[in-house]
Amino acid sequence: MHHALWQSVLGEEVMDTQESIDFAKKYLEDLLSFFGVNTAVEATCEEDVIELIVPSTEFNSVLIGRNAETLRSMQYTISTTLRNKNAALTRVNLDIAGYKKQRAEKVAEQAREWIEEVRRTGDSHVADLNAADRRIVHRIADEYDDIRTFSEGEGRDRRIIIAQKSS
Repeated sequence: MHHALWQSVLGEEVMDTQESIDFAKKYLEDLLSFFGVNTAVEATCEEDVIELIVPSTEFNSVLIGRNAETLRSMQYTISTTLRNKNAALTRVNLDIAGYKKQRAEKVAEQAREWIEEVRRTGDSHVADLNAADRRIVHRIADEYDDIRTFSEGEGRDRRIIIAQKSS
């Protein structure tokens, strides 16, 4: 007991990688039970990010929420709790019923259309997207040698610009 106490006082890691993943999984399952959802959560780790996957249930729309606000709030809560517990891993990616995966596919498809339009017209395209969606567009644009992307603006007003590389 004293050892763990001293670790936390000294600010050393108290929860290792596996403990962080197990904690996040259990925490989310407890959180879901408040919504009356008793389901097993799949928890893995990829590149220091805890991936939490909630299978599809009749509660999908409630758990995801309008514009995925509930999903993002749960993800934020789990991440903050891990940080407060001095966990080895604190970054969390929560997906419910494949919502984010489908959304990412839609954004990627939209990005390809914008890129084709930029190639055709030579005009840059500006899009108002959240950070996660901007990352998807940057990733897709990397596949094109003649296209560059950059973000500008601050906070909520941050936008992504898709442009042709000047030859």
